[in-house]
Parts: sequence; structure tokens; C-alpha cells
Amino acid sequence: MRVKSEGKIYLLSISRMRLTIISTPIGSLGSGRGGGVELTLNSLVSGLLEQNHFINVIAPINSNLSESCRSANLFTVEGAPQKSWQHQNYYSKTKISKDSIVYVMLEKALSLMNNCDAIINLSYDLLPICKTLEVKFPIVHLISMGDESQEISNIISRVYSNFPYNFAFHSRSQASDYPFIKEPIILGNGFELSQYTYQEKKDGPLAWVGRVAPEKGLEDAVYVASKIGEKLNVWGIIEDKVYASKIEDFYPSGQICWKGYLQTKILQKELGQCRALINTPKWNEAYGNVIVEAMACGVPVIAYKKGGPGEIVQHGETGFLVEPDDKENLLLFLKQINKINRKKCREWVENNASSNIFADKVVSWLKKVIKEYESLDER
Repeated sequence: MRVKSEGKIYLLSISRMRLTIISTPIGSLGSGRGGGVELTLNSLVSGLLEQNHFINVIAPINSNLSESCRSANLFTVEGAPQKSWQHQNYYSKTKISKDSIVYVMLEKALSLMNNCDAIINLSYDLLPICKTLEVKFPIVHLISMGDESQEISNIISRVYSNFPYNFAFHSRSQASDYPFIKEPIILGNGFELSQYTYQEKKDGPLAWVGRVAPEKGLEDAVYVASKIGEKLNVWGIIEDKVYASKIEDFYPSGQICWKGYLQTKILQKELGQCRALINTPKWNEAYGNVIVEAMACGVPVIAYKKGGPGEIVQHGETGFLVEPDDKENLLLFLKQINKINRKKCREWVENNASSNIFADKVVSWLKKVIKEYESLDER
């Protein structure tokens, strides 16, 4: 329930919130081009709907939500495409255009402001963060990447000095990329566990899942598989075709089994039949969604201890952690992977990363932010 006083809206109860979520501008929901943000958004919306909150989603045209999110209001908009920040120069400057997809999504979100308690921004982009300083309304940002742009890092620092509760992160490792944030809010991530079937399969093939791009380190996983004379199943969009071709040309034909991008329902069936997931990030991975997806199916993980994976994988319990770029230890622990109890992998996800747990964390964060805005209005 809301009452207005001097043009401001005050919340008498936030047991049922009305929230607007801005998606990634990189691609339409369901295309796979938005990477982990697509999964994060669907899981968050699913968890919030289950708690009876009212949800609007703003996304690029041709977007589709997962089945469990269909009761949310989906608004799709058209605009000039956005290039991912990790594939731009760190020091590049942004030219904000009114026809850009980020601008159009933000404008749509702001148009719903009078009937909304907060805007949750999932896009790693300059404009929504800047707008936090211009609008007397809770715009919160779940940051999806580490420090990939000096300009964005600078605006996060500026906004943080005024609104310290308006930013949250997936992992402590990711938040460490922003040293000016002294007490980061860590939310982890969530997964609709009903979509993942546990499988007891210790003799299956090897898996690698992710966008095929240099920062994901596919070449190290292929090297390990080749050393034990096995093929590597690779699921994900080939974002950098030149990079993919270079890896493929270095190994015998058929060493890599390209599986392409699959929707969760199909991916989890195939992934669950694998005996291990190899995860080899070359950058500070914000979280590591594919790791949790594998574990939800019972698949143990061998990962570089870099970014979020180092906080998810429990060494010796749900898989093994290896120092970054140490391919020989990847190989060593791969040979021990059947020592891992696959049920422990699923249990970890159930206890730490369900969509309900994630939604609870997000709601607690939002209540803190909304309370802070109310106190600002009273001053």
C-alpha cells in the first residue's frame, strides 16, 4: 500500500513489492547472447513471483521469459545494439545515444516509476547508473561483471559515495575489483532447481560450457581433454569465431564436439550425463553460473580458482580448484574426479543457490535500500 505526501510516495507495507527489472542490452532474452544475465533474470523473476511480488521486465525485442516467469509483465523495446564491455577498450568513452537499446530500456523503466517500488538494473552500463543520481527513486544495480570499464568504475564510485546500498555483487571476488566499496553486498545467484535433474553418471564425457571467447579460456580445457585422449563437449554460443577456429586448428579433427547454445531444459539433460565440467576462466569471473548448473545435475567441477568459481566449488567436496592457468594440475585432478560424491554437488546448490534463496537475498537488499530512501525524504 502507498500514500502520497508532497509529491513523494511512501510505502506503508512492502510485503508485496512492485518491481521493474532492466535486462542486459547485449541480446534478447532466450538468445544466449546475454550470457549469465539471462539466467540470473529468469531465476530472480521466478523466485520473486513465487513470493507474490509484482514484476515488470524490460528487455530487447524478441525476448522471451522462461515458463515459470510468464506471469511477469514483459515489455520489449527496440534500439541500436550494444557491444559487450569486455570486448571494448577499458579506457573507451561512451557516447550516449537516444536510439541506443540501453537508453530506450531505461526510459521505459522510468515511465513505470509511479506504480513501482524500485528498479533493478541488471545491465552493466553507464546510463542506468548515472540516472541514480538524477532521479529521487530507488534504482539498484546488481553488477554482472568485474571492472571492465574505467568509465563505469568511476561512475559506480561516484554513485556509491551518495548511495552505498544501491550496488550488489554476485561474489566477493567480483566485488574486490571495486576496492572503493568497503562493505559489499553479496547476493550470489539463484537457479530454478525444478529445471535441473540430478543424474548419477560417473562414466560420461567431459564438458565445457560458456560463451566461446578468449576470456573464457576454452583452449586450456581442450588441452586437458586431449592429454587423456578424450573429446571435449562444448556448449555455448561461439562469440569469437576466429578464436574458436584457432583452437580447433591446433588439434585433430573431432577433438572438440561443438554442441551450440541450448535452452536450459535441453542443456541440463545432456550436461547431466557428463562425468565432469572443466571451467577455465582467464578473467575475474563474476560468479560462475555454468558451475552451479553442472552441480545441480550432479556433475562435479574442476575449475581455476579465479573469481566466483573459487567461492562456489568446495575443494574435495564438489570438485577441485586449481591455480589459474595451471593446466597440469587440471589434468591431475581430472583423473581423481570420480572420488567426488555427485549428491554433494546437488546438495550444495539446494542449500546455497536456489531461486528462492536468491530472491530472499534480493528482497532483503531492496528493503534496506527503500528504507534508506524513505529516511532521505524525511530529512
